[in-house]
Formats: sequence, C-alpha cells, structure tokens
Amino acid sequence: MTTSLPTADTSTEMVEDDAPRPGTLRLLLRNPVSLAGAVVLLLVVLAAVLGPTLAPYGANDTDVTRALQGPSGAHWFGTDDLGRDQFSRVLVAARVSMEVALVSVGISLVVGVGVGLVSGYLGGVTDGVLMRVVDVLFAFPVLLLALAIVAVLGPGLSSATIAIGVVYTPIFARVARASTLSVRNEPYVQASRTMGTGNAYVVWHHVLPNISGPVIVQTSLSLAFAILSEAALSFLGLGVQPPRPSWGRMLFDAQDFVGVAWWMSVFPGLAILLTTLAFNLVGDGLGQVLDPKRRTALAAQAGGRR
Repeated sequence: MTTSLPTADTSTEMVEDDAPRPGTLRLLLRNPVSLAGAVVLLLVVLAAVLGPTLAPYGANDTDVTRALQGPSGAHWFGTDDLGRDQFSRVLVAARVSMEVALVSVGISLVVGVGVGLVSGYLGGVTDGVLMRVVDVLFAFPVLLLALAIVAVLGPGLSSATIAIGVVYTPIFARVARASTLSVRNEPYVQASRTMGTGNAYVVWHHVLPNISGPVIVQTSLSLAFAILSEAALSFLGLGVQPPRPSWGRMLFDAQDFVGVAWWMSVFPGLAILLTTLAFNLVGDGLGQVLDPKRRTALAAQAGGRR
C-alpha cells in the first residue's frame, strides 16, 4: 500500500515564504526604542519649523519685573535674568540647532562620501594621498579642530556650521571608503567594468547604492554629534551670537544663576540631551534594519507576530 505525502503543510510553507516582508520603515517603527526616538525627533522638527508661531512670547521680549521667575502657568519653563520666557526661547532655539546640524552634516556627507568613494574605488596612489589627508584631520580632537577653524573664520553661526562640517568629513570618508572596498570587487561591478562602462557610471549606479546603508546610519549619528558640537561652540561664545537664542548660549547665560534659577540650565540641557539621544536611538534602529543579517531576523520576528 502506498501513502501520499500531505500537501497542507507544504502549501502553508509556500504561503509563508511568498508573504511580503516588512519594509524598512515598518521594521524601524516596530522597534519601541527607535519609535520613541522618532517621536522625539518629530517633536523637535515641529518645534524648529513652528517654534516662532507656537511660542507664547517673543524669544527676545524682556521684562525685568519678571526676571528669574520659576516655572508657572504663565511661563512654563520660567524666565531668565532679563525676564525672557524660557519656553519660547527653547522652542525658537530648536530651529538654530537643527539648521546647523543639517547643513554641517550635509557638508560632511557630500565631501566625505565623495572622497571615500574615489579613494576606495580607484585605490593605489589616489587612495594613499586622500587617506593621509583624512588621517591628518583625524589626528585632531573634534572640538579642538572646530575651535581652530572658528578662530580663523571668526565667531558666528556660519563659521560654526563650516567648522562642524569639516571636522566630521573624515568620518564619512572612512565609512564610505571601507564600504566601497568591500563592494568594488563584487561580480556585478566587475561585469559592468568589463563591458566598458565608465567609472563615474559604475560608482553612481552600482557602488553608491550598495554603500548607502552604513552612510545613512552614520548620518543619523553625526547629526547627534553636530547638535552637541553647536551647543559647545555657542556655550564658548564662538557659535550663535546674542540676541539669537541657542541651547548652548542659553546654558552659557545660565551658569551664573545655577544656584538660584535651576530652570535656566535644566530645560535647554534637556533639549540637547533628548535630541541627541533621539538621533542615536534612530541611528541604532537603522543599523539593525539596514544590516542584511539583522534585517532577516527582524523580518522573521515580524512575520511570526502576524
């Protein structure tokens, strides 16, 4: 007597194998930690975009009769030594921090990835020369190099943005170079070169898309460090200049009143802390989702919860 194999289980497996896998955004949002970071970043972006509209007072409106008042219904974050509303200033300062972070990291991203792609793809003498320049920049501590650049350019928001962009360029260059070295010998790249395709086309259409994962993760992490760097430069008086509000400048103004007006330092400090933490949480989540091995495991877990 012959027996036939059951087909129910096989069909079930086929359905599971053919089921669509969750996308990158969906996997990212399924991570509670990354989701929390994304929510905080969304609030910071809204504050940066709508801060002047949402602020109950002008960021530079002074009223000495209300100086150094603690948090209350009229002033949620209290007032500073000039009677300025701290909540309004924290909201408006979000735009400054985000502008500096986005522009400076944009500079680092474009220049650093460009250098890393050229260095890793061409190799040889070109790689040696470019990497020695990158190593020289890496030899300086980040804040020290930023201070030197601002000292040459002069204090101000533009100088701080350029300085931060320069000091984080070597990081992107190394990340892009390392990823390019692992991709340039792949069969599809070699096949394209064998067919006579130009280097620019190969780099743009084959290499760059395949190194985007590490670059995206580094971008998120660099945005967090850019927020800290801008705050440090403004605290030292080399970044944002008064009367324009900045989280770092607010900390500088608060240092003489820590004992009598704790709110002057706590709320801008919390803004810096939460924003940098949120960027790091999202960057960690992106690192898991964009890594092929981790992505497969996360997709399997997501499929098992359906």
